[in-house]
Amino acid sequence: MYSVKDIVNYLPTKNHLKERVILITGAGDGIGKSVALACAKAGATVILAGRTPAKLDAVYTLIMAEGLPEPRIFAIDLEGATHDDYVNLAATIDQQFGRLDGLLHNAGILGQRTPLSNYSAELWNKVMQVNLTAQFQMTQCLMAVLEKSADASVLFTTSGVGRVGRAFWGAYAVSKFAIEGMVQTWASEIEDLGSVRINAINPGATRTNMRAQAFPAENPYDLATAEDIMPAYLYLLGPDSKHINGQSLDAQIRKP
Repeated sequence: MYSVKDIVNYLPTKNHLKERVILITGAGDGIGKSVALACAKAGATVILAGRTPAKLDAVYTLIMAEGLPEPRIFAIDLEGATHDDYVNLAATIDQQFGRLDGLLHNAGILGQRTPLSNYSAELWNKVMQVNLTAQFQMTQCLMAVLEKSADASVLFTTSGVGRVGRAFWGAYAVSKFAIEGMVQTWASEIEDLGSVRINAINPGATRTNMRAQAFPAENPYDLATAEDIMPAYLYLLGPDSKHINGQSLDAQIRKP
C-alpha cells in the first residue's frame, strides 16, 4: 500500500533509475526540465522531447556537464505531429534501446481563461490536440516498445481542475477530465496483462510559467518549486511503484 505522504516524501536509493530509458515531453523547461535532470541524476537515460530545439539543447548541455548518462533529443510539436512522427519515434527508440521504461506526458497548454460560451473554437481544438489527442496517439504508438520493458511506467499529467469543474478553465479543464478518464480506461484494459502501468500525476500549485499565466496576481514565492515535487515523479517513474496502476496521484500534500 501507499499514501500521498509516502509519495511526496519519497527518498530514492542511489542510482534508483539506473539503466532505465525515460521519455519526457515538454522537457525544455519547467517541470519537464526538472524531471529530466532528476531522472538523469538517478541514473536514467532520458529522451528529451519538446518543440523548441534550443531549450532541449540547453537541458542536454546541463546533463552532460554533470557527467550523467547522455540524453537523446527528439524535437516534436504536439500540435502538428502526425501518426508517422510517433511511429518514427517508436522505431528510433526500439533501434537505439530495444525498449522504453518510462513515459512522462508533461507538455501541455493552458488556452483561454474565459467562459465556455465565449471560447474560441480554433483554440479549443488546439488545446485538445496538445493536451489529449497527441498524448493518446504517442502512447498508442509507443506501447510496443513499452511492453518490451520488464517494468514500464506511463505517467500522464492531470490537474485539480480536471477532477472538479471550475468556472473559466475551459478546454484545459475539459482536457484534464478526459486524461483522468483515459488513464482509468487504459489502465483497466492492461491490468495484469503485462509489465506496463498507467497513472496520472497532479503537480499541484507549482512555480511555473503556466501557473503564472493562469494566476498573474499570485506570489510565485508562495508556491512549491519544480524541484520540490520531484520525489513523486521519481517514485512513479521507478520500480518501487510497479504495483500502482490506474491511479490519479498528487505530487504535493493538498492544503485543507
